[in-house]
Amino acid sequence: MSGHSKWATTKHKKAATDAKRGKIFTKIGKEITVAARLGGGDPGGNPRLRTAVAKAKAVSMPAENIKRAIQKGTGELPGVSYEEITYEGYGPGGVAVLVESMTDNKNRTVSEIRNIFSKAGGNMGEAGCVSWMFHKKGYVVVKREKADEDKLMSLALDAGAEDMQTEDDNFVITTPPNDLEKVKKALEDAGLALEVAEITMVPQTYVKLEGKEAQQMLRLVETLEDNDDVQNVYANFDIPDDILNAA
Repeated sequence: MSGHSKWATTKHKKAATDAKRGKIFTKIGKEITVAARLGGGDPGGNPRLRTAVAKAKAVSMPAENIKRAIQKGTGELPGVSYEEITYEGYGPGGVAVLVESMTDNKNRTVSEIRNIFSKAGGNMGEAGCVSWMFHKKGYVVVKREKADEDKLMSLALDAGAEDMQTEDDNFVITTPPNDLEKVKKALEDAGLALEVAEITMVPQTYVKLEGKEAQQMLRLVETLEDNDDVQNVYANFDIPDDILNAA
């Protein structure tokens, strides 16, 4: 999983301190609304909603905003109907890119996404062109300095995790998507601080990038994530720490 935890941690730190917090709230609000529409407004019985609400709280989204987003999904308040669409393509160096979006106008969104790829030296592909390179997983990152390896592995595996690996200064735990909440709760109940805990798309293989291509790739990801209709961007790049930290 080379590079994945570094990038995941970098993104989470940026989200928590991002000056464009209003935009982050809007994206998470969309996810909460769609989750509530599909699975009901009770987080206790709706794992997707529970995860979205936890993400909202992690970036200090006001409780009133969360409540309104749920009510829009359940129909208690009027709201926009969003369609979920995943786009696929290639970035600089042949990096595989998945873009998850929620939109009320798919013609607008596909045009904007195609333009972003093109300007960054990449290109959009057909559905299925890169999605086979990724597996959907629950994904947890714990700093090595914060946990004993044997105890952490025992806790994680007992709670349903599939695997734990060491990556630089992190322990990286993967779970079946449906078991993420159980693993997360077990670790938090044990007093462990989690750097990342989310459902993600984990690449099977990675493309190493350096120099100009690495910088272009990060600009592509940043521009995609800045788009109002984009919820998540996944890519199989492996980029040196110094370039990641400067992003």
